[in-house]
Amino acid sequence: MSTGAFSIDQLMELAGLSVSQAVFKLHPPSKGSRVLVACGPGNNGGDGLVAARHLWHYGYQPTIYYPKQSKNELYQRLKKQLEGLTIPFENDFGKAIGETDHIVDAIFGFSFSGEVREPFPSVIEALEKTRIPVLAVDAPSSWNIETGPPESGPGRQYSPDALISLTAPKPLLKMYRGRHFVGGRFLSQAMAEKYNLDIPPYEGLDQVVELRVEGRKL
Repeated sequence: MSTGAFSIDQLMELAGLSVSQAVFKLHPPSKGSRVLVACGPGNNGGDGLVAARHLWHYGYQPTIYYPKQSKNELYQRLKKQLEGLTIPFENDFGKAIGETDHIVDAIFGFSFSGEVREPFPSVIEALEKTRIPVLAVDAPSSWNIETGPPESGPGRQYSPDALISLTAPKPLLKMYRGRHFVGGRFLSQAMAEKYNLDIPPYEGLDQVVELRVEGRKL
């Protein structure tokens, strides 16, 4: 991303905006305005915090689950922005999941590897079992970016209803069969050609576009 001279703040804002638009397309406020945004400690969680701010301005009622909060100044500013909008933070995921209409999984993303550590195993198990629609950000949490769901443990049977790939789809998409969006409308043609990426056909003001998943019709 440094090739395009984008700062982490810019990229996180663009990613979070894309996530919020995907939520709006999947689950407009008329279908239920309560959205639970589950955030991890890294950049994926930051994307979720940004998305929650935009969702509030769209008319949703977001709630944040953010149990391992980063002390990084950027994340602290994002949290303060949400507090300024009186968006609640909930520490009990079981309670929060029972009081929402839609879930954003922004726990683990592109850089995740290894084992799922506390307090997230029970959270991912709850995401596996819930009937509430879930949108995962960049990767379903616990999935390996290359090989998909883990062979055992939390997330083995986790397959969210929708996935938004940020900037470009990841190899794990080969193992995914839900609805798929791409977000991050900022790549130049030169950047796309350099990294052999196809820029999807964004329309109008949209920051996201839904793409066909192999084996699944739109």
